[in-house]
Amino acid sequence: MNTALSLGGIALALAILYANLRPWWKGKRDMKAVLPYASGGLLGGLSTVCLGGALGWGAAGVAAVLSESGDSAVHTVVGTGGAPVARASAGSLTGPGGVVVFLVCVAVVILFKASTAKDRWRIVGGFSTFAVLGVLPAVAGLLARLVLGVNAIGDWGLNALNGGSA
Repeated sequence: MNTALSLGGIALALAILYANLRPWWKGKRDMKAVLPYASGGLLGGLSTVCLGGALGWGAAGVAAVLSESGDSAVHTVVGTGGAPVARASAGSLTGPGGVVVFLVCVAVVILFKASTAKDRWRIVGGFSTFAVLGVLPAVAGLLARLVLGVNAIGDWGLNALNGGSA
């Protein structure tokens, strides 16, 4: 992902995060209510390590759009420009880990198709938020554990399919 990330884009991603989590926090805190946003967020975070694939391309595009839009919004509201932000990677996927991410993508697409319009926007918001926040050094450090877990699940599945001889 070679797009520039800006402080305005981070601010916009945090605004989307707040807009999605506040109603859940103020409500009954039902996990079903946060599932659409969380599933989109999971896919968005994992997409930051899908270099060379459509998910990685999508995450880079979202980061670029939010950075440009965020800088423009910050400039319009307060009159200053955004500053560039350091980036990091959460690691890399193995082949079996990539299959797990593919299956997560299929599950999120199925959830998207079965959702109401409001929940579809939440899925898109989760993807957008974590496609941007997922490349921040602190968040990428946390996502690195998720990527390791995804790779481990993929290795476990491959081992199981090979009858324990992988």
